[in-house]
Amino acid sequence: MEINKAKLNIIQTDTTISLQNRGDWIISTVSPMGIKLKKILKSINTKKEILWDFSYADHFDSAGMMLVIEFEDHCSKKGLQLKRIGFSEEHEKIYRLLRNNTTQNIPKPNQKNIFYQTVENLGKSTVHLFTDILAFIAFMGELTIQLGYYLRHPSSIHIKAIFKYIESSAIRALGIIALTSFLIGVVIAYQSAVQLERFGANIFIIDMIGISITRELAPLITAIVVAGRSGSAYTAQLGVMKLTEEIDAMKTMGFEPFRFLVLPRIIALMISMPLLIFFADIVGIFGGMVVAKAQLNISFSSFLEHLQGALDSKHYWVGIFKGPFFAWLIAAVACFRGLQVSRDTESIGRYTTTSVVNAIFLVIACDALFSIILTEFKI
Repeated sequence: MEINKAKLNIIQTDTTISLQNRGDWIISTVSPMGIKLKKILKSINTKKEILWDFSYADHFDSAGMMLVIEFEDHCSKKGLQLKRIGFSEEHEKIYRLLRNNTTQNIPKPNQKNIFYQTVENLGKSTVHLFTDILAFIAFMGELTIQLGYYLRHPSSIHIKAIFKYIESSAIRALGIIALTSFLIGVVIAYQSAVQLERFGANIFIIDMIGISITRELAPLITAIVVAGRSGSAYTAQLGVMKLTEEIDAMKTMGFEPFRFLVLPRIIALMISMPLLIFFADIVGIFGGMVVAKAQLNISFSSFLEHLQGALDSKHYWVGIFKGPFFAWLIAAVACFRGLQVSRDTESIGRYTTTSVVNAIFLVIACDALFSIILTEFKI
């Protein structure tokens, strides 16, 4: 069938506007007619009678008839009278079918007040937060039960898995830990050197570098790097296993996921973290030594000699003591989020991001709590 282009002739008088359809008003040709009808509506300022003659139209489909219905509704809103003439039986059937569908009472979406919307969002966030807290408490309860099983049955501890995770979370992380710690030592030394040199207190840069790195910066920076590296890996690994139903298969076969997947990761990271902090202490202090030599002409031997008297052993042990706590927070949150992954790939990325953010926040909060408690006890 040959398709004729849709056309619309317009004849205007003082009291009436006559419209005449020509051609095929179908989906492939009718688009320009919609623009033309809108222009006609905008040009009508007075209440005129509109006559629409359909006698010359060849074919209509639902797209063409919807334009007619929309134009008719707009005319009604503007107080204009529209009369249809030359409607065939086929036109009338399409018109009534579409008109019945468009005139159904469709509920309008509720336009909520911004204040109510804000309160609703706050309420949902609060409920979600408490739900997460309760789920994490349940997770910790299950973890404690399985840890008790480990203690009662030492032979069930998966030593190979623990060593495997020590390798992936500690040995393979030495490079990034070394680079980060060295740069932190360099930055602290540079910033301190500028200020101390003004007062002729160059030697005190050793005290500042030794105490700040061993007590605060090395544990905190190491924990943040491990959270971003190993914590995200734990979440992604468990998330993929959850997605591929490997965890469900383990349960079906009688293997407890907490004993085989969660506890080895937590134990490995708790063993690794103090060692990584010790390594970060050495590299960070070395970075400070390099800057002290370059900026303040303090030799390595003088630096190390003064460091022995300036750095009390308690500062070093405080930093090491924080390691297992930071590791437990990172690994527990990472495994918890990994087991929360639902059955779609998008949730892996979402929960991995949430895991890293939660772990870093909890590490910083824990470090602040340690600072308050240790200061109160004058340690």
